[in-house]
Amino acid sequence: ALPASYTFGDVTVDLARHQASRAGQPLDLTPIEFKLLQTFIENRDRVLTHDEIIERVWGRDTFLTDRVLYTHVNNLRGKIEATPSEPRFLIGVRGVGYRFDG
Repeated sequence: ALPASYTFGDVTVDLARHQASRAGQPLDLTPIEFKLLQTFIENRDRVLTHDEIIERVWGRDTFLTDRVLYTHVNNLRGKIEATPSEPRFLIGVRGVGYRFDG
């Protein structure tokens, strides 16, 4: 089971309260971004395929293009990464999906 709160880098995620902060400042995450982050934390150190991410975040019968997923992941990266163009935590695995190293 996950702890109620999870920290990586300077980001703290309060899973119970659905809140996140970075360097003490609240992060304005959309419900989808929070669910994405929670899914990545639950599966840290493991590559999640695009399909796995979509199923866990949006639901089994949802069809999303990779581009839509990429946009959401990129928006999340912009909020949790110090240098979003060189991510430390949310790593893209070309042709497969994403891995969370937090």
